[in-house]
Amino acid sequence: MKLSRSAAAAPRATLPSLRGRVTDWSRTAPSAPVFKALLVVFALAWLVVSLDGGSFLTVDNVVNMLQRSVALGLVAVGQTLVILAGSLDLSVAYLISLSSLVGASTMEDGGLVVGVAAALGVGVLVGLANGLVITKLKVNAFIATLGMALILKGVIDFYWDGPAGAVTEGFESFGYTRFGPVPASVLLLAVVVGLAWLLLHGTRFGSSLYSVGGSEEVSKLSGVRTDRVKIAAHILCSVAAALTGLFLASRLGSGTPLVGTDGGYDLESIAAVVLGGTALAGGRGGVIGTLGGVLLLAVLDNAFNQLEVDSFLKDVVRGAIIIAAVALYARRSRQAGELTS
Repeated sequence: MKLSRSAAAAPRATLPSLRGRVTDWSRTAPSAPVFKALLVVFALAWLVVSLDGGSFLTVDNVVNMLQRSVALGLVAVGQTLVILAGSLDLSVAYLISLSSLVGASTMEDGGLVVGVAAALGVGVLVGLANGLVITKLKVNAFIATLGMALILKGVIDFYWDGPAGAVTEGFESFGYTRFGPVPASVLLLAVVVGLAWLLLHGTRFGSSLYSVGGSEEVSKLSGVRTDRVKIAAHILCSVAAALTGLFLASRLGSGTPLVGTDGGYDLESIAAVVLGGTALAGGRGGVIGTLGGVLLLAVLDNAFNQLEVDSFLKDVVRGAIIIAAVALYARRSRQAGELTS
């Protein structure tokens, strides 16, 4: 059976439109710059590490980068949700530590299900408290979550002075399980990112989240219950932090009071969100860009470690990259505003 000339030419005719869509995405999508930067940084890291005699583009090293991205990726997804709503959460680092301690301690006596439920329950309570303080008491999110961080620090210091509890054998193996070359924890991160994307783009709550972050007053006039949206966003953020604590406990075999703060997950998660193109003012961005920001930070860390770069210099370089990213996004926003005005 012969195809007509028009039918045979149809696939070729769609190429310009596909190329145009890709071009439009690279120009307008908030996450586009971070993935362009990721490709450039990855190529440069590969070149520099190879010239230095290291091994960068190997299966083991790539898997290591992905696995080290899981903890930051999980908490950054939650941070994305509250920032999209025009809020912020500085309590996630201490919550990660607390949930690892509660989960491991409870798991030691009550088993896997009880331990996981206890840790996630702590996350729900902390997120609910953050959301209520911000929405009902009208406390600035920066101050409210910073105060919560100090409360959690006090609880940790009072009850624990070192590692505590012990996760079950099956749960501990999760942190090191692989399906072929792919770690199970990377699949967990992919599932969480996918669920968050569906939540943002396939539900009414996701639309409300963007609306509240874009303009809370307009959202109220449109009938959106803005307080409920913000409270729900903070609960989801804290649950993501608690899940991060459980994952780290599975890697360490027990809960640790400093696992969250030593990792710097509060500021690191915000940095990943900003690098991914989510506006700190809210209403613009998404979890795909955040994932790109997490991977960018992971590539930088891996390259710095192989090159044995001084830790202070690493912080300087990462800080400079974050500032440059914010400046780039601000410029893109101004240009978009000029085009629409």
